[in-house]
Amino acid sequence: MLAAPPGVSLIGATRPLSAAAMQEIVLEEPYKFVPPIESDWWCWLVRFRLKGYLRNVFKVTSTECRHADRLKASLDAGHSIVLAPNHCRLSDPMVLGVLSQQVGTELFAMASWHLFKESAYQTFLIRRMGAFSIYREGNDRQSVNTAIDMLEHGRRPLIIFPEGAVSRHNDLMMEVMDGPAFIARQAAKRREKAGKPGVVIHPVAIRYSFDGDAERAVLPDVEAFEHRFSWQPQRHLGIVERIGRIGAALIGLKEVEYFGAVREGNPHTRAEKLIVEVLGDLESKWRVTDKGGSVVARVKALRSVILPGMIEKKVTEEERQARWRDLAACYYVQQIAHYPRGYIRAGDALPERIIETVERMEEDFTDHANYHGPMHCTMMVGEAIEVDTKRNRDAEGDPAMAETRRSIQTMLDQMVAERRAKLGLPERKGKTPHESELM
Repeated sequence: MLAAPPGVSLIGATRPLSAAAMQEIVLEEPYKFVPPIESDWWCWLVRFRLKGYLRNVFKVTSTECRHADRLKASLDAGHSIVLAPNHCRLSDPMVLGVLSQQVGTELFAMASWHLFKESAYQTFLIRRMGAFSIYREGNDRQSVNTAIDMLEHGRRPLIIFPEGAVSRHNDLMMEVMDGPAFIARQAAKRREKAGKPGVVIHPVAIRYSFDGDAERAVLPDVEAFEHRFSWQPQRHLGIVERIGRIGAALIGLKEVEYFGAVREGNPHTRAEKLIVEVLGDLESKWRVTDKGGSVVARVKALRSVILPGMIEKKVTEEERQARWRDLAACYYVQQIAHYPRGYIRAGDALPERIIETVERMEEDFTDHANYHGPMHCTMMVGEAIEVDTKRNRDAEGDPAMAETRRSIQTMLDQMVAERRAKLGLPERKGKTPHESELM
């Protein structure tokens, strides 16, 4: 269940300079499935220290669980359960441990393989917390079959983050993958045949609020950016405008890297064009024919064709360097896609949005992010979504996952409205943040 700590390490000592400033999420070695170790004792021991770990590492000083009774009711009814949370921060898997404690159950969790390669200690720990690996760069039948078997037997709820990546924004759901519903549906068929209660998906909305002076908290980070750019400190501007200028500068750096020059226009429009052009060029180069779906799904498809030759040592060193450059481009367009339009605006920006925007910029630019606190985490459990054993093929996308996404976004919207009312900020009406302008 544990997420990877923010690191600056490269992917092995032989990783080329072209991949610098890209987190260790892609590994140039053959994948080996890592199964969980089911141990209630270890779960108890780790949970005993969980709140201190959240406070010391992620600056999460308090937590709140809403509607945990909905999850408890599904457990009491004998349903097998998929927990499908949004994934906005690396601390998400750990805060779900607080929820599991409240309802009196342990959890299984599907976790990216790279988390098991960080250290022997982390691997030892997260396996005993119920985590098992999933290979994001290819088809991992063993992981999928393991998840189906877990849900068939229903001993613990299974966490699957349907967005497929950490978004770093609290209040907006990204597009979701269909994989969780496929896994749940296969298990539901087996349980129906055995005469057992079915499988349900519980959406979980996770939201963090910053209880402090956001401008004061991020000011050192903002001024560090300005210093790196050889700018004079922009103290005559408001904090939101300073962040906006840094964002524009970061987009400009990538435009120079990929296109040879900085382009004109709104930073978000330029970012969208950069994503479209870079992904399109890579998909043409690697002959990826399926160009639909989210940026995360498209990046996954590209990695699945770029990596195999490298892992099998079938490419020259020159070709290997070129492939790492393509992988780095994949990484950056995925990161750039996680900056929603209109997320922060001068005069009415939520403090936590300022915090997480600066943290993401720093993470993308340096591969390291400072965590700011104190943070309060609220988890809201949605109503159970019963998984049909047959999928409606006439629907666009998987209906269960579409309902999961709607449920999470509705709960997030509710918490945002509460937060704005508490801080005395005006309620935003009309366009949602991703449809409007940054400033």
